[in-house]
Amino acid sequence: MIGRPARCAILGSGNIGADLMMKITHRSNSLALSAMVGVDPASEGLGMARDLGVFTTHQGIDGLIASDVWADIDIVFDATSAGAHAKHADLCARHGKRMIDLTPAAVGPYLVPVVNMDQHIDAPNINMVTCGGQATIPIVRAIGAVSKELPYAEVVSSISSRSAGPGTRANIDEFTDTTANALRVLGGAGRGKAIIVLNPADPPLLMRCTIYALSVGGDATAIRSSVARMVRDVADYVPGYRLKQEVLTEAIDEAEASRIAGSPVTDAKRVSVFLEVEGAGDYLPSYAGNLDIMTSAALAAAERLAAHHARPQRAAS
Repeated sequence: MIGRPARCAILGSGNIGADLMMKITHRSNSLALSAMVGVDPASEGLGMARDLGVFTTHQGIDGLIASDVWADIDIVFDATSAGAHAKHADLCARHGKRMIDLTPAAVGPYLVPVVNMDQHIDAPNINMVTCGGQATIPIVRAIGAVSKELPYAEVVSSISSRSAGPGTRANIDEFTDTTANALRVLGGAGRGKAIIVLNPADPPLLMRCTIYALSVGGDATAIRSSVARMVRDVADYVPGYRLKQEVLTEAIDEAEASRIAGSPVTDAKRVSVFLEVEGAGDYLPSYAGNLDIMTSAALAAAERLAAHHARPQRAAS
C-alpha cells in the first residue's frame, strides 16, 4: 500500500459482501474496491459490482487469482463460510495477501476493533469473530476492566430470521463456539457461553443482545461508567449501537455465584446489560444490525490496517 487507497477484494457476493461493498465504495477514503468474487453469475451482489465498474468473477477465488487485478490486491475480505475459509486463507497466505475474515472460521486471531486492534495490526489474517461477539465482547471487556475478576459471562443474541441467510444458518454451531471462546480470550471471562436466537417476528425486530456477567469486586457506579464509555467507542463505527436501558447490577449470594462460575466465588455482583443494534441501511434493511455490525467492524479494521501499512509515495526523480 504505497501512498494510495488500499485495494480490496471481497470473497462472497451475498448479503454481507454486498453491504461491505456499499460501505467501501460510498464511505471509505482509504479503501478502494477492486474485485467482487462469487460463485453464482446471477447473484445480485455481482450485478451491483459490475454496475459500479468493479471487476467480478463467478469462479470463486481461483477466478480472482487468475485475473489481472490480483497482483495489486492488498486486503481480501472473506464473507463466504467457515468451511470455505480454510482454502481461501491458504491461498492468500501463499500470495502474501492480508485477510479480514468475516466467517466464524477463526483461522487468524480474534479481533474486535475497540478491544485489540493494535495488538494484531501486523497479523496476516484477522478474524472478526461473529456478530454476537462484535456486539458483546466490548461490554464484557468493559465490565472486566473495573472488576477484580470476571469468572463468567453469558450472551444471548436475538436476530431477525429474515437477516439470517444460508451462510449464517450453516454456521450456527461455529457461531456459538467461536463467540463463547472469544468471550474468554478477548472479553477476559473465566467461562463464556453464547446463545443465538432467530426471531421470526413480522415486522422484523432489530438485533438485541443481552449480557449477563459475574463481577467480583466491581463497583456498580464504575461498571456503569465503563460500559457507557465502551458503548460510545463502538458507536463511533457502528452508529446504531446503543444501550436499551440502564445497566443493572445486583448482589448475588456466594452459593449461587459459585454455581454459575463453576468454582468458589465471593463478593460477586450479577451485571445485566441490554443492547440494541440497528443497521445503517447501506444495502441491508435497518433490522439487519447483526450483519451491519460485522461489515462496520471489518471496515473499521481495514481502514486501520490501510493507515498503518501505508507508505508515503516517493517523489519523482
